[in-house]
Amino acid sequence: MAVKHPFPFLPTTKADLAARGWDQLDVIIVSGDAYVDHTAFGPVLIARFLEGRGFKVGIIAQPDWHSAEPFKVLGKPRLFFGVSAGNLDSMLNRLTAQKKNRSEDQYSPGGRTGARPDRATIVYAQRCREAYPEVPIVLGGIEASLRRIAHYDYWSDKVRRAILFDAKADLLIFGMGERPVWEVARRLAAGEPISSIRDVRGTAYLVNDEEAKKHEADPARRAADRKTVVLPSYEQVVESKDAFARMSHDFQLETNPGNGRPLLQRHGNRAVFFNPPALPLEDGVGDPEKGQANVAMDELYDLPFNRAPHPMYGSEGIPAFETVKHSVVLMRGCFGGCSFCSITEHEGRVIQNRSAESVLREVRALRRQGDFRGTVTDLGGPTANMYRLKCKSEAIESKCRKLSCVHPGVCENLGTDHGPLIDLMKKVRKEDGVKHVFIASGVRYDLAELSPEYVTELAAHHTGGQLSVAPEHVSPRVLEKMKKPGIESYERFQTMFACASQDAGKEQYDIPYFISGHPGSSLDDMIELALWLKKSGRRPRQVQDFIPTPMSMATAMYFTGLDPMTFEPVFTARGLKEKRLQKALLLYWNPDNWPDAREALQQAGRSDLIGRGPDCLVPPESGMERDRRARARG
Repeated sequence: MAVKHPFPFLPTTKADLAARGWDQLDVIIVSGDAYVDHTAFGPVLIARFLEGRGFKVGIIAQPDWHSAEPFKVLGKPRLFFGVSAGNLDSMLNRLTAQKKNRSEDQYSPGGRTGARPDRATIVYAQRCREAYPEVPIVLGGIEASLRRIAHYDYWSDKVRRAILFDAKADLLIFGMGERPVWEVARRLAAGEPISSIRDVRGTAYLVNDEEAKKHEADPARRAADRKTVVLPSYEQVVESKDAFARMSHDFQLETNPGNGRPLLQRHGNRAVFFNPPALPLEDGVGDPEKGQANVAMDELYDLPFNRAPHPMYGSEGIPAFETVKHSVVLMRGCFGGCSFCSITEHEGRVIQNRSAESVLREVRALRRQGDFRGTVTDLGGPTANMYRLKCKSEAIESKCRKLSCVHPGVCENLGTDHGPLIDLMKKVRKEDGVKHVFIASGVRYDLAELSPEYVTELAAHHTGGQLSVAPEHVSPRVLEKMKKPGIESYERFQTMFACASQDAGKEQYDIPYFISGHPGSSLDDMIELALWLKKSGRRPRQVQDFIPTPMSMATAMYFTGLDPMTFEPVFTARGLKEKRLQKALLLYWNPDNWPDAREALQQAGRSDLIGRGPDCLVPPESGMERDRRARARG
């Protein structure tokens, strides 16, 4: 029997337009993900947001990109095409750290692979241009956002141009896009041409040689008291790794919306110009007196989502949806500033919070879903415990250029009161029909250890036997490059959590995540981590081989061999085999990894750790292994 959904889905066919009595859409969103009507799917969230503000919006999900015809399925949009690769960079979505094809696409029906092209943003934009040459094209989403400047592309092992040049789009929205996309749509609807929309925060566009020279000659021209920062050019960063490091350094210092300046980067006789980042959304309902200028967190989650995949997929599940369908997001943003993570670059460092009332409304909506059995699978966000944490002074926050509020230690100006989060956790679990409320988002343990009451609540009521935490490494020099706290902080939290679990009468454990191959990590550092794991009696199964994703500081270290903030040399495992050997040490306990682990130990001069003694990491090669290796050689 067909499931009845409470709201109409966004139009995906002309029949849907006819059913609504519409002749033409205002905006068409093209997405590399399957159409799941849920807040966790970024392109759909933007589409619903624009719809909620009075625009006629349709969506083309995972179109066949081999011709322009599938991009005409909804006709010509009146205002613009919005193009996104989806929730992940399309190259990261397809390939592993070893540059092998992934076996599943979490954002496609049935987990099937091959539903989107490589560099989907570029391909989709080009097809939209072929379909309707006169229609403006606006790029958005994490792929466009993190490739907005000249960037190192791990999968091709080269520096690529800012994505606007290859996509040939009119405008790029970076970061979380609600504020800028609303302003762009409103101004286009008022008759303003896309070519004159040049002052919207959170947008980038291309300029010709003449205009670039004006910015270079008169840096104060862009806005009063905001000098344009001219980044090293594309040609410079291709030729010089020092220039690439300087580019990353200068870019990172301009990410605070309170003081970020406009940026300009040359690419030959043209340039890409970046307005300052968009202002964060207001907490809760914000200030309703601002009218349409009020863009607040609660508005997004009160929009009419069906919390389900589009019926066109039939019984085929979307794996990413199965993960989030009974979860609730409390906030966005992260002030952790981990050098390997893209959340801060995309969502911003200022935490933007929903009200408790908004969260409880969503929990009640969950209860009305037919398959909800009383378990909220996650109550969190990018980080589990940053809800309502912020700088104690707005004046200080607006001027601060620090990249992290918690590294090298928790900033004295950061409010760390977990009280509002604890109150919300209690309210959610008291809701009728709610039996369990788990925390699946990663817990920031250096903040959690400052709140024993939070750890007690977490252990007693919100852990289903296992809790995710991410110490990432144990070596102080590697943790410094990661911008993570020392392992002592994790060990203190571990003790607190174990004691709180015991007091609650529960047998449960924290499950730590670790990264191999991160810039700064040598074989010696990985051996240190392996020995720590063995001493602690841990055999991690959830490990990550570092992947250099566009625009992160760790990627700049990987490509240049320099720390972009200090310009000091950084050792990096560059080759695929080198990376594989590091990962083998992290998985030293698994017989499948013993050959690589032995080779790594021998290379590091630590053959003393190969043996059967209590202090050894791996046993010597057995006769059976030698025979198998000989047969494999043929």
